Amino acid sequence: MHHIEMGAIVKANDATDGLTRLEEAQRIVLEATPTLGLEKVSILDALGRVLGEDIVAERDNPPWNNSAMDGFAVRWEDIKQEHAIEKPVTLKVIEDVPAGKMPTKSVGPGQAIRIMTGAPIPQGADTVLKVEDTEHTPDSVRVFKPEPRGSNIRPQGEDVKKGECIIAKGTQIRPGDAGMLAILAKSFVFVYQRPRVAILSTGDELADLDERFSEEKIINSNSYGIAAAVQEAGGIPFLLGIARDTPEALKEKMSHGLTADVLVLSGGVSMGDYDFTKAVFRELGAEMNFWKLAIRPGQPLAFGKIQGKLAFGLPGNPVSSMVTFEQLVRPAILKMNGHRTYGRPLVQAVIQEKFSKRTDRRHFLRGVLTREDGVFKVRTTGAQGSGILTSMVKANCLIDIPVEVERVNPGDLVTVQLLSGEAWKTQAEHTHSTGHKTSCC
Repeated sequence: MHHIEMGAIVKANDATDGLTRLEEAQRIVLEATPTLGLEKVSILDALGRVLGEDIVAERDNPPWNNSAMDGFAVRWEDIKQEHAIEKPVTLKVIEDVPAGKMPTKSVGPGQAIRIMTGAPIPQGADTVLKVEDTEHTPDSVRVFKPEPRGSNIRPQGEDVKKGECIIAKGTQIRPGDAGMLAILAKSFVFVYQRPRVAILSTGDELADLDERFSEEKIINSNSYGIAAAVQEAGGIPFLLGIARDTPEALKEKMSHGLTADVLVLSGGVSMGDYDFTKAVFRELGAEMNFWKLAIRPGQPLAFGKIQGKLAFGLPGNPVSSMVTFEQLVRPAILKMNGHRTYGRPLVQAVIQEKFSKRTDRRHFLRGVLTREDGVFKVRTTGAQGSGILTSMVKANCLIDIPVEVERVNPGDLVTVQLLSGEAWKTQAEHTHSTGHKTSCC
């Protein structure tokens, strides 16, 4: 395998005249994006949210030395010598201590206390014998196998020590964190608020799901794909519906969306509608940063602020809207949520196909990433047209081809952005789960 061949590098102003490079666009968006305030939620509602406070332990865990085994708590002095099986030590059992009960007696010379896993270690004892290494009756226990001092005891504070910061501010809460919050008796915690994202599609050609079907219309899929992407990023979507192709309709719908933290407009920013959309944005007091991106798919893309709210104008083609959402809107939502990193996981993979392009735009190909013999390999999903939404359905990654790269060949190493955990499947597993090369059940 070898790295991708770099084509002729041209000057940015010549290659991307009038276009904003993605790296610059991402910087502009993130600098304009605030992190939202905090709210207090229950630990189960906090799952997947970003913690807005340091969680400090108010007591040790475990709060006392406890048994790691079912067995007998003893004094090591009584069992330290090596005994032959024919001459075992016999100790008197003076108490039973199940988990959830505190011992009432201390272990003296020649004594033992029967103890269950998790039960507190009684005073006087310093070692626990495994029950399977003994022969016992209700009143006595015979020891056939001595243990080192301190065996099978979980010490106080082994997991958590009082005063330690156990979960740091900025952590995304996972199931293990929820369990730890319960151990620390934190039923409610502060997390960063979720941004409300208003979603608007534009165009007389669109019909919504609850409208009567017409051969002259196309279904408004963008609103629902974007809403799902907002939810997956941790935002709260609400749909504004469809704005018809008049300045009045667009202005009215957009005004309704300005109660949200973010407004995402789909369609109406391509060359045919450029001046019309610009005029409406201007009427609403928009401060726009850019209108075109040096990427494919997704060149027509607007970003700015309207009355202090983030406003994105995404392309109308379904794939373009989803790819540009991934690169710009999703990072903004993650920052608002309190995240410290904003990108998808990246891996290097060996591409299986040939691809060429002009050195004027960065390309994001929809791809299928698989693992074979410990090596990541990637191929495209097939036809890459910006209206072919099945390319996103089949994809578990985006293949990132930089602006300056003119061509890639089979065997070249490329960078891919992971969209799904299915990227860790083998080729055979992925083929079965996607139905690619097979029929659906």
